[in-house]
Amino acid sequence: MLYFARWKIALIVLVVAAGILATLPNFFSARQLESWPDFLPKSQMVLGLDLQGGAYLLYEVDQEDYIQKRMKALVSDIRATLREEPRIGYTGLGVQGDTAQVRIRDLTRLDDAEERLQPLVNPLVSNLFGGQPVNEFEMTATDDGLVRFAYTEQGLQDRMAAIVQQSIEVIRRRVDEIGTTEPNIQRQGTDRILVEAPGESDPERLKDLVGQTAQLTFHMVDTSMSGEQAMQNRPPVGTVVMMSVDDPPFPYLLEESPLLSGEDLVDAQVSFDPRSNEPVVNFRFNQSGARKFALVTQQNVNRPFAIVLDDEVISAPVIREPITGGSGQISGSFTVEGANDLAVLLRAGALPAKLTVIEERSIGPGLGADSIEAGKLASIIGGALVIAFMILAYGRFGIIADLALMANIFMIFGALTFLQATLTLPGIAGIVLTIGMAVDANVLIFERIREEARAGRSAVSAIDAGYSRALGTILDANITTLIAAVILFQLGSGPVRGFAVTLAIGIFTTVFSAFTFSRLLVALWVRRRRPSKLPI
Repeated sequence: MLYFARWKIALIVLVVAAGILATLPNFFSARQLESWPDFLPKSQMVLGLDLQGGAYLLYEVDQEDYIQKRMKALVSDIRATLREEPRIGYTGLGVQGDTAQVRIRDLTRLDDAEERLQPLVNPLVSNLFGGQPVNEFEMTATDDGLVRFAYTEQGLQDRMAAIVQQSIEVIRRRVDEIGTTEPNIQRQGTDRILVEAPGESDPERLKDLVGQTAQLTFHMVDTSMSGEQAMQNRPPVGTVVMMSVDDPPFPYLLEESPLLSGEDLVDAQVSFDPRSNEPVVNFRFNQSGARKFALVTQQNVNRPFAIVLDDEVISAPVIREPITGGSGQISGSFTVEGANDLAVLLRAGALPAKLTVIEERSIGPGLGADSIEAGKLASIIGGALVIAFMILAYGRFGIIADLALMANIFMIFGALTFLQATLTLPGIAGIVLTIGMAVDANVLIFERIREEARAGRSAVSAIDAGYSRALGTILDANITTLIAAVILFQLGSGPVRGFAVTLAIGIFTTVFSAFTFSRLLVALWVRRRRPSKLPI
C-alpha cells in the first residue's frame, strides 16, 4: 500500500495541481484575468442567487386564458369545417364559458355535421391496450341541433403539462438571450414555473421579458371603414378592432384571421433606420413563411399591413411593392433597449399561454456579500479548529492530514469552477460538512495505525495495514452519503440541489485526498526517514 510507481505519483500530483490551478482565478478580478495567458484557466465560480443577488420569480400558467384562446381557435376550425362543400348551414357559432358551440339549422343534416366535426375532438394519446383514446375535447349533440365542444379532464391535464414544458423552453431561450448566467428555470407543481436569475441587475426588465406572451401575427387592415367607426358600430363579420401601442392608442380594423404568425420567423435583429437613425427590428421568415409573405404582398399592393404583438398593433405600413426576399422591418419609435427586447422575444418564440406572477423577490448583492462573508468566517473558524485538533492529536501525521485537507478544499473549488456548478449558501454548508468528513477519514486511518502498532507490528507494517484495513470503512461511509446526495439532487430543488452537488463532489475529493494523497505523503516520509517508531 505504501509503494507508488512514478507514473502514479505524477498522476496524483497532477490532479491536485489541476484543482489548485482551476481555483486560482477566483482570487482575481475579471480585469486581472484578461491579462493572463490563454493557456491558463480563466473561468470563475458561478455564485447562486443567495450569494450574488438577483431575481426570483414564480409564475402560474393562466389556465382560463389558455382555454379561451383554444376555444376561439376551435370556433375557427368549426366554421371552416362546416363551410366545406357541400356546406352545412349553422347559426349561433361562438364561445360560451369554457365551451364552443354551434347550432345546425337543418336537423336532417345533424348526423352529417357530427361526422364532419368528429376529427376536431383531437385524439391525443392512443391506449395501447385497446381502450378508448384520450381526446382533447368531448363533443355532444342535442336533438334540437346544438353541438358543444368541452375539454375532457384528461385532455386538459395533458395540454397543461405540455404548455408548462413548452413555456419553460421559451423562458429559457429568453433568459439566455439577455445573458443571465446559470439561470434556474424549473417546474413547480402542475402549473407553476420558477425562474431564478442570479446577478440580474434589472428584475423588472426580466419580469417583462419572461411574462410577455409575445404572440406575433400579421393581419391585413380592413379599409371598408375606420377603426373609430367600427368601435361605434358593429364591425363587419370576420374583422376585429385592435389598438395601437401609440400614446394615445389608435384603433385599427383588422381581418380577424392572421395571414402569418411568429412561428414562421427564423431570426430577428436590431438595426438602425438609415433615414431616421431610429432603432428598428429586422426579421426574416423561413422558406414557407417567405413564400406566404411574398404572395400576400403581391396580392395587396398599396394596402396597409398590420404587425400585431399580443393584440396590439406595433405598426401598419402600406405595402408599396411585393416583398419577395423573405424579410421585413418593424419600426415604431423604439428605444434601443425596447428594440432589443422585442428582437429577443421574437427569436425566443411566443409563450403558449399567459403567465401570472404570484411571487417575486429581488435579492440585493449586499445580502449575498453578507452571506459570503459569513460562509468564509464559518469555514475559516471550522478549518482552523480542525487543523489544530489534528496536529494536537496526531502530531506529524496530523500535519500530513492537514495538507491533504487543504488539497481537498482546492479540488472541491476547482471542480465547482471547472464544471461551472452554481455555488449557493447551502453549498458552502456542504463544503464545511465535507471538511469534517475528510478529517473523519484520516481519523479512521490513524486510529487503525495506532491499533496495529499496539498489536506489535513494526512502524512501516502498521502504516501499511492501517491504510489497507481502513479503506473498506471509509468507502462504506462515503458511499452511503453519496446515495443520500444523489437522492437530494433528484428530489430537491434550488438550494437543496446546490447542497447535494457540493456534497457529492466533496465525497469524491475526500476519498482521493484522505486515502490516496495523504498515503502518498506518508509513503514519501517513510521512504525518507525510515522510522522505527511511529510519531503518532
